Amino acid sequence: MAQDDVSTSAPAVSAVQEPAQREGQQGRRSAAATLTEEQAQEIAREAADIVEEIATVVEGKDEVARIAVLVLLAGGHLLIEDIPGVGKTMLAKSLAASLGAERHRIQFTPDLLPGDVTGASVFNQASSEFEFRPGAVFTQILLADEINRASPKTQSALLEAMEERQVSVDGTTYALAEPFMVVATANPVEMEGTYRLPEAQRDRFLAQTTMGYPVPAAEARMLAAQTGPVPEGDHDVIDAVRTRTSPERIAAHVDAVRRVYASPVILDYVVRLAEATRAHPQVTLGASPRAAVHLVRAAKANAALAGRPFLSPQDIADVIFPVWRHRLHLTPQALSRGASAGDLVDQVLRSTPQA
Repeated sequence: MAQDDVSTSAPAVSAVQEPAQREGQQGRRSAAATLTEEQAQEIAREAADIVEEIATVVEGKDEVARIAVLVLLAGGHLLIEDIPGVGKTMLAKSLAASLGAERHRIQFTPDLLPGDVTGASVFNQASSEFEFRPGAVFTQILLADEINRASPKTQSALLEAMEERQVSVDGTTYALAEPFMVVATANPVEMEGTYRLPEAQRDRFLAQTTMGYPVPAAEARMLAAQTGPVPEGDHDVIDAVRTRTSPERIAAHVDAVRRVYASPVILDYVVRLAEATRAHPQVTLGASPRAAVHLVRAAKANAALAGRPFLSPQDIADVIFPVWRHRLHLTPQALSRGASAGDLVDQVLRSTPQA
């Protein structure tokens, strides 16, 4: 009976102590989980080295290289929409080379099949069993070249890989390597034989950017580098890119960036920005909840690249354009007046108070 009395009275005691204990435990966990300034500065130094190395190949595009590294550290994927020949493929290759990461390239064409991307089960006559042959998606940096040339069915083969870091084939799920990043290119000018990216596909990309033409001085340096003699032992200009880090360190940095502190005020600010896009009279499709998540992740990466372990409203402003402008759909009336998604993002950013 005494034992029964003790067991029944114990919950009453713990019930009194539980709130304080829970608050203390949560406080210790949050303190331990927050990124330190030293860790943030280490990430910033390593990211700067990667951007510097990419710049040795992709001349005059430091900001684009920084966005690519930011997307990588945020655990996202990058969509580059621009005309041919401005260095989109070179950017993806040099990024992978500077990381020492495995890279694959898929040339998307109308006859490309989903199995060419994800892999397929092939019958082995010797063992009389089906064997899974991994597709090009089983890598760390995947270059999806001219992604809008493949059919929507093939494009959708990337959806699970991009969102869940896994591939399901014939009822079996296969995990992808870490880090995993898709760098997709699209030609927005030549529309013949292309398929518009579905909204579900565009929403999977954390950020969208363009390369643009290089400035004359940078283009002259590029001509000298890419038309001159190749160093002995190298086969391509990419072979001269030095490895500045490792995939394992980048995977650790991706986890560390998630620990950048975002105050409730900042999170509320992002929610109000998203609501403002959805209620805007010139927008038919505003920022989704995934877009808000991607904005916070990108802002955390931006803070880490600056060597800070906490978010500021300026981090949100710094990344909102590449993260949101490819997701917003304008009304026909707004488009007829020449408005753009970037204009709408700018309006929302200016009209939404930070607190």
